[in-house]
Amino acid sequence: MENSSNLASVPEEESENASRNVPSAFSSKPDRPPIQYLLTTRSASASFLTSSQKYIPLDWSSYFDHEEDVNIEDSDDVFHIYKAGNEGPVVLCLHGGGYSGLSFALSASKIKEKARVIALDLRGHGKSSTGNDIDLSIETMCNDVLAVLKTMYGNSPPAIVIVGHSMGGSVAVHVAAKKALPSLAGLVVVDVVEGTALASLMHMQKILSSRMQHFSTIEKAIEWSVRGGTLRNIESARVSIPSTLRYDDSRKCYTHRARLEETEQYWRGWYEGLSERFLSSPVPKLLLLAGTDRLDRTLTIGQMQGKFQMVVVRHTGHAIQEDVPDEFATLILNFLSRNRIGPHGVEIPGLRRH
Repeated sequence: MENSSNLASVPEEESENASRNVPSAFSSKPDRPPIQYLLTTRSASASFLTSSQKYIPLDWSSYFDHEEDVNIEDSDDVFHIYKAGNEGPVVLCLHGGGYSGLSFALSASKIKEKARVIALDLRGHGKSSTGNDIDLSIETMCNDVLAVLKTMYGNSPPAIVIVGHSMGGSVAVHVAAKKALPSLAGLVVVDVVEGTALASLMHMQKILSSRMQHFSTIEKAIEWSVRGGTLRNIESARVSIPSTLRYDDSRKCYTHRARLEETEQYWRGWYEGLSERFLSSPVPKLLLLAGTDRLDRTLTIGQMQGKFQMVVVRHTGHAIQEDVPDEFATLILNFLSRNRIGPHGVEIPGLRRH
């Protein structure tokens, strides 16, 4: 087993120039944050704590109100969801590859003040269980999302805004493009652009294989994610990282829950044609980016034509929703307000619904 106390650098910082500065389709990010920034986060204020104390896992229940299993009819598939809030439109959160629904925990605790939040563990991730956990084809994942919504709401779903991060952003765009969700009221894509993602795919297997694979404790995995720069917010890492792990009985240690290295045949399908599909979606659209250099030509033209709103979120890594959850939540709530998205769809002031 690897020495889990050896806090290896994140894959993008490996020594070979070929992959050093290439954003990862799973976990791309700017350079590692300065350590003083880490120590200013809410959970890191007690910087004099020992390492094991600083990285103790936090429970989801401090951020979400409920967790549920959604059993899909006529299948063995069970999808795990976290729910927060009781009023307003539904903000459906889809995480990136290797993450989980708890990636949105800290931001959900703010969004739920004005909207309902559902964070889904996608196939092969978190607590979800399916007949084929490595079938991460875009078609299968889209069908999963639609099946979950159908099971939850039947033929009368409320207004839904889909928020997707990285791989989940691709799923969100493809779900919108299917036009199979009549109550879709908005689309938010977080830090994924077709051109950049496709360019990074040639490096993905190396990135996945060179990351730390085994951890003696959950605390070590949390510490690795923060010190390596994958996540910049210690509090969020303490909530989300445990759900991305599984215990390996044979090695007596923890390893990654998602078997991403076995899903390579599906990667290109996540991102090809993504920009055109995003632009063609008829609902209000918001693109959140961690860097200005990630727009491809199609999106650059679309942005100049005013086809979507774009916000560059400064001082953050790839997982914007985890690194700056309060700012992320404010951006989502402002998007709902600007586009007048209410619990039943677009709400025009003064117009009474019957």
